[in-house]
Amino acid sequence: MPVIVIANPKGGVGKTTLATNLAGYFASQGHGALLGDIDRQQSSRAWLSIRPEQARPIATWDINEDYVAKPPKGTTHVVLDTPAGLHGWRLNDALKMADKILVPLQPSIFDILATQDFLRRLADEKAVRAGEIDVGIVGMRVDARTRSAEQLQRFIEGLKLPVLGYLRDTQNYVQLAAHGLTLWDVAPSRVQRDLDQWQPVLDWVGQTKGGPKADSKGD
Repeated sequence: MPVIVIANPKGGVGKTTLATNLAGYFASQGHGALLGDIDRQQSSRAWLSIRPEQARPIATWDINEDYVAKPPKGTTHVVLDTPAGLHGWRLNDALKMADKILVPLQPSIFDILATQDFLRRLADEKAVRAGEIDVGIVGMRVDARTRSAEQLQRFIEGLKLPVLGYLRDTQNYVQLAAHGLTLWDVAPSRVQRDLDQWQPVLDWVGQTKGGPKADSKGD
């Protein structure tokens, strides 16, 4: 059961947008998707509470500072949303659970400076260096053709962590989130540009240590 942790100690970088849409993708593939939330704001849980009954189901996870319940029976894919300021034992616990860590990062110098120590910490983690945990970065609210994207790429190169892709700044995410929906809950023609941007991220998420994982139900 893969566990994908969405993490960045900087607030407002798009963690919940990344987490909810990734869970929505897993659900769209027929997987038993679960969305956990250890952020005190409980944004992901609040989003799940407005998700329409007719939408593909995404389970929630009883997880807090003192107690982590077992994932519901039938869960096959877990996405864990984490809070701003993630560090210390909370970060260690998240690392223990993680198979992969996705770090959303906006390309402004302020976001980069606020995140650089965290990325260095991840790169130096024994499990990451040993290949037991994969770490990937997703540029959020950025056009890949801009100087901002180049700046982000230059910064990341020194850490030897991959930039998986760039997700543009669009109202599609805002409008869908307001209804408890994701890119995979609407007609592809409405959001095709965004689906295309997600593909490299999904390819990376679907990879296992033995190579790419077949995208079929039950994997």
